[in-house]
Amino acid sequence: MDVKTGLFYAFSAVLLFAAFRVITARNPVHAVLFLVLSFFQAAMIWMLLKAEFLSITLVLVYVGAVMVLFLFVVMMLDVNVDSVRPGFWKHFPLAAVVGVLIALEMAAVLMGGFRVNEELRSSAVLGQVTGQLSNSRELGKLLYTQYLYPLEIAAAILLVAMIAAIALTLRQRKDSKYVSPYDQVRVKSKDRMIVLKMPATQVAPIEDAAAEIGKNNATAEKKA
Repeated sequence: MDVKTGLFYAFSAVLLFAAFRVITARNPVHAVLFLVLSFFQAAMIWMLLKAEFLSITLVLVYVGAVMVLFLFVVMMLDVNVDSVRPGFWKHFPLAAVVGVLIALEMAAVLMGGFRVNEELRSSAVLGQVTGQLSNSRELGKLLYTQYLYPLEIAAAILLVAMIAAIALTLRQRKDSKYVSPYDQVRVKSKDRMIVLKMPATQVAPIEDAAAEIGKNNATAEKKA
């Protein structure tokens, strides 16, 4: 067994353990963190398959954006897991049957793909051609030559969706202080500071101060 095969088994073992802990962890935050770990292990497996573009995309999009959003949502909602767990064993048989069916379908697809890969690897010409190509470079050529217009349309749709989401969720709070940028730009130096004329502080006469102290002492003795 070479180093590549050993790394594949190691990443796969950690991936299976993390995926199992995602559905068995009692704390939702721990479940999300285990899901992040499973994504990292899947990215490493993609890297072993020389699919570096898919690996980097998985880390940037899912781990860097989607899972961070999930983590913030789970931490802010404070979901009560105890109220959900009583129905777990009730729906477990149906979930187990669906899981077994999905596993069998994935196994059938993967075994068929492995046989096709073995046939392709037996071709020396294909081995020479694929050894000289980079999937990231070929994908970039396709995106910016053959699929340039669909890419620009998709970018425009995403931009419109982002602006619409901001416009729909934007609310002006009445209790918050707001200053118009137009007024800030047009402000003048004389408007920034106003000088108020106030009379000078005068020292109280000693007689008035002694009388005030005596009055306060008399009031305190009456209360006592």
